[in-house]
Amino acid sequence: MRRAPRPGDLAFAVAGLPVALLCGAYALVVLYAGALLSLTVLGLPVVALGLRGARALGAFHRRLAGRLLGAHVEQPEPPARAGAPLAWCRAVLTDPVGWRSLLYLLLRLPLGVLAFAAAVALPLGGGWLAGFPLWVRLLEPGDRPGGWLDVTAVLLGLALLAAVSPTLHAWSGVERRLARALLGPARTQGRLRQLETARSTLLAENTDRLRRLERDLHDGTQAQLVALAITLSLADDALEPGAPDVTRLRTLVDRARRQTDDTIADLRSLTRGLHPVALDGGLGEALPGLTATSPVPVTLCLDLGARPDPAIERTVYFCAAELLTNIAKHSAATAASLELTATADRVRLSVHDDGRGGVDLVDDGADSTGGGPRGQDGGSGLAGLRERLAAVDGVLRVVSPPGGPTTVTAELPARL
Repeated sequence: MRRAPRPGDLAFAVAGLPVALLCGAYALVVLYAGALLSLTVLGLPVVALGLRGARALGAFHRRLAGRLLGAHVEQPEPPARAGAPLAWCRAVLTDPVGWRSLLYLLLRLPLGVLAFAAAVALPLGGGWLAGFPLWVRLLEPGDRPGGWLDVTAVLLGLALLAAVSPTLHAWSGVERRLARALLGPARTQGRLRQLETARSTLLAENTDRLRRLERDLHDGTQAQLVALAITLSLADDALEPGAPDVTRLRTLVDRARRQTDDTIADLRSLTRGLHPVALDGGLGEALPGLTATSPVPVTLCLDLGARPDPAIERTVYFCAAELLTNIAKHSAATAASLELTATADRVRLSVHDDGRGGVDLVDDGADSTGGGPRGQDGGSGLAGLRERLAAVDGVLRVVSPPGGPTTVTAELPARL
């Protein structure tokens, strides 16, 4: 069923006409004056002033679209600050937001007229045609038999009245898309902002990881090595000249062996998250070992046409490990599959399971396997994987209807 237009859609179509006429005329004057004065020294300053005004009018339209149309348009980057007049003109003339706002004002001129026609002229015309037999009889007193013209007018009027709501709704959708496309930040700016946020998050995560590693080395491994040194010192004291205490010496050697094993195990645990040793031979050697240790049977399919960069390999490996861990912990799946395709340009990782599904990528509180608790700190779960992938310009997609199955796909470039 087609959704009815919002009350703000009608208000935007009616009240937006004078605004569209005034702003469209402003944009035409700016372009005409700039072209007319382009051969003089006043041309560029006039265009710069016009672009700064277009930017301000774009901000007004952005608020108007948000209030009436319910279109959330992100605020673009603020204009660059420049002190000298020449530097100010250069900054304004190279500002993409100003040019895109000017284009929006130009396009709003015909769109505003058409929207007003859909909101006002269409229902008035439909009402007049639907009542055509009545108007004719009021204007021409006397007996007038009905004919095919009356029937056609009534049917056409009813059709126009029925088309008012869907036409206004569709036109409001066009207005929303136009506002988001031209009044928000440019796609490159939005992508740059996303990458900056992802890299900042990843940098903070790595800093926190290094601090934990330093603390674990200081409080754990260093203490174990000190205890091992004390044990060896006691063993050295047990080797008294002439009459060594063999029983005590054997006890101390056994203790030193256990302490050495514990220290080696802790060091392996601490360094496992830095660079997996299995990746020395590439993903073709690392992923089979990873899937072999999964409690859920995993079918592995590899198509490695080219070896990605080391940073990409680490990202893919950790994503695969996290997804398989989440499947084992939360999905209640009985089987899973992992597919990896690597070309010279792109790497695509797809993990599928037959679990209960219901995964929501937007819900940061949900895990990647249907509503279970998130794993570790900020670096785990789908939110952590999405941030890790965004840091290398990758994307994460999830298809997980309630009841399953779940398919998580990660795509990222093969080269940084």
